[in-house]
Amino acid sequence: MDFELTADQESLQEGIRSFLGGRFPLDAVREIESAGTLDRDRWRELGETGVFSLTLPEADGGLELGVSEAALVFEELGRALVPGPLVATLLAAPFVDGAATGEAIVGLFEPSEPVSVVEHQPDLDALLVIDGAGIRRLDPAAIASSAVRRPVDPLTPIWVVDGAVPDGDVVADAKAAQRARLVGIVLTAALQLGLALRATELATEYAKEREQFGRVIGSFQAVKHLCADMLVRAEVARAAVYAAAVALDGRSDEDPARAAAVAKVMAGDAAVANGKSGIQGHGGIGFTWEVDAQRFWKRATVLDTHFGNSDHHADAVAALL
Repeated sequence: MDFELTADQESLQEGIRSFLGGRFPLDAVREIESAGTLDRDRWRELGETGVFSLTLPEADGGLELGVSEAALVFEELGRALVPGPLVATLLAAPFVDGAATGEAIVGLFEPSEPVSVVEHQPDLDALLVIDGAGIRRLDPAAIASSAVRRPVDPLTPIWVVDGAVPDGDVVADAKAAQRARLVGIVLTAALQLGLALRATELATEYAKEREQFGRVIGSFQAVKHLCADMLVRAEVARAAVYAAAVALDGRSDEDPARAAAVAKVMAGDAAVANGKSGIQGHGGIGFTWEVDAQRFWKRATVLDTHFGNSDHHADAVAALL
């Protein structure tokens, strides 16, 4: 299986990284965090750039690219810590008007016991429910809920569902739901991969600059090993995510469901572990509000709950062996 990027894929990744560097620098991400609401102007810019229409057919205004290309874009979105229901809005592009262009923000509702939550509820124009029966669209305003005062990730505010949830409108059948779920798993894993890589970069950059006992801390063996372990975890996760994306595009003999589950396990574990190690690499200031290292661990923790956590997918892989 060849994971070397084509010239077009490299250009795509470089282009989205440049765009995000200009529109979603960490300073801007902190501003969104302080505001407590998504920036619709920036969201529309994501739509105009093609983030949510990557896999749509050209006849429907999309770019008609594969999951492989979408994974590269979502890796960069994770790396830039872009907030919001990115995966859900891409999955909603064929079913919700305005999702493809960024005019609509679409969330994903995953019922769970004993508590169900909705992320970014006041910002949403629609909600999707993806299950074995198909894909349903819900009105976020029809769901009674109460805000959580201190969510794990302030960039991902959540509301706890208080009552019954309406059935909504069926917009796609079970086959489409199965495909959407697999794509959602892989693109979420790509976001997690981006988090793992950026956490590694931040820790390494800090280790090269911070001095202690008259030497940069990166010269100490313990810090070198910390950063090296972060890099290994991220690169192994990269292989798993790329393999899953290739499988979903039908360009390998790998079972797409198994590949997607492996990607979610490897990327999820790498993002959470690298988030923790990134905080440790920053020493006593790593957990403070002013340092960005803690934001990557918080987002990693939240994304691990999307489309099933690492334990869920590890069990799924075991069942497929």
